[in-house]
Amino acid sequence: MRDFVERHFRHFNAGELRRCTESLRDFIRKDGRLMITLAGAMSTAEIGRSLAPAIRAGNIHAICCTGANLEEDLFHLIAASHYGDVPNWRDLSPDEESQLKNRITNRTIPEEKAIRKVESQLISLWKNTPGRLPHEFLYDLVKQVEADANPDDSWLLAAAEVDLPLFVPGWEDSTLGNIFAARVIDGTVDVGAVLSGTHYMLGLADWVREHPNNGFLQVGGGIAGDFPICVVPMLRQDLGEDVPLWAWFAQISESRPSYGGYSGAPPNEKIGWEKLGVETPKFVIESDATIVLPILLTCLLDE
Repeated sequence: MRDFVERHFRHFNAGELRRCTESLRDFIRKDGRLMITLAGAMSTAEIGRSLAPAIRAGNIHAICCTGANLEEDLFHLIAASHYGDVPNWRDLSPDEESQLKNRITNRTIPEEKAIRKVESQLISLWKNTPGRLPHEFLYDLVKQVEADANPDDSWLLAAAEVDLPLFVPGWEDSTLGNIFAARVIDGTVDVGAVLSGTHYMLGLADWVREHPNNGFLQVGGGIAGDFPICVVPMLRQDLGEDVPLWAWFAQISESRPSYGGYSGAPPNEKIGWEKLGVETPKFVIESDATIVLPILLTCLLDE
């Protein structure tokens, strides 16, 4: 893969990906730690096929993801053969759409085989081991379930195996987060059973303090990227701590700042917020993350 990228990825976004890959490999070799943030439907896109090997190889040191990415890797692991395929997903009429359930672009997630199956097991965990973070329950669960897909392709399982630091801000905005709220409302579980985003920020602060050389690979935008990158200015400005800025940064996104989406904000804009420094290596790849990220992660494995 590295040879292919070196030969063919020379200019524009391809050239930026090549330069980003070379810089990131050098950063990790020099004792850099990499946090990757996952927005969008990356787990439904089966990013675990490339992310899980990168985790097992020690190239990923922390993940911040949406609640959807957290749960959808588990859903696929236990119910892959029951997923629906919607090849004409761009052309669906409203009537055709009404016949589908739980569609994410060209896939449909099976309600009973995945979501409700997980619900029953999680309710037991929420009742019996309360006061934990959302991903900690899923770390326990993913090690116990019967796999319907190749376990080697599950990034959540790979992360659970090494107890990878994982941060899931806004977990409530997910299917399992909604289910938890519903079970709190009907009295099945206590609202304190699952900890909140503030607890994640406290853990993130500890993670940043542990090491002076932390890199940031942002896939998409939204809360998965915005939440963790803010920990550095929080420590520096609100607590007066002398922690280093993020030491390396790359962003894979098709969004542009001129469209009003913060996820497209260029890296230089982060300098004035004390997230990145003037000399921080910075890369922006304006392309489809489901294409770019597997190439980048695979290149990290190549020697």
